[in-house]
Amino acid sequence: MKILLIGASGTIGSAIEKELAPRHEVVRIGRTGADEHVDISDSDSIRKLFERTGPFDALICAAGNVTFAPLDEMTGDSFALGLRDKLMGQVNLLLIGREFANDGASFTFTTGITSIDPIRTGASASLVNGAIDAFVRAAAIEMPRGMRVNSVSPNVLVEAMDSYAPYFRGFKPVPAADVALAYAKSVEGLQTGQTYRVG
Repeated sequence: MKILLIGASGTIGSAIEKELAPRHEVVRIGRTGADEHVDISDSDSIRKLFERTGPFDALICAAGNVTFAPLDEMTGDSFALGLRDKLMGQVNLLLIGREFANDGASFTFTTGITSIDPIRTGASASLVNGAIDAFVRAAAIEMPRGMRVNSVSPNVLVEAMDSYAPYFRGFKPVPAADVALAYAKSVEGLQTGQTYRVG
């Protein structure tokens, strides 16, 4: 399969590439340092990406920004980053990408544990992750041409604990390699409308 991997240089993206590259053609995509570049918060950038890469069999997005801050410091503008980038970025990857996707292609998006197990300073992440998981369930019943859509919702990563441990006390971190298996299940399996929870 030809797989477009957005966020390829990140911790999760690198693990996904390591898992899938031996079996498939993986096109590495990111804001910088990749085969192709895209800003998922910009619909024009997304469309130009698909025009350059052409038809594909699977798209994985392991990218997206949200604001982490105490709720009493958050404003509408603080939430706008996550809504514009991680939420609508992934929604637009599907809305625009379906025009370029081959029959039976899959889309796999990234959410996170905070949709069901919130943390301090994580209101934006919880909102966005929950919205994407809900979108996946709804979009799956209307996907054309046998296309599928799923999301992967990982716990905090082992590799990220140096930075995030104070916010995830009591959580059991998961290795990025384990998270990558959920993306492989989504891409290489047959299910649709699923949220694969890891950890």
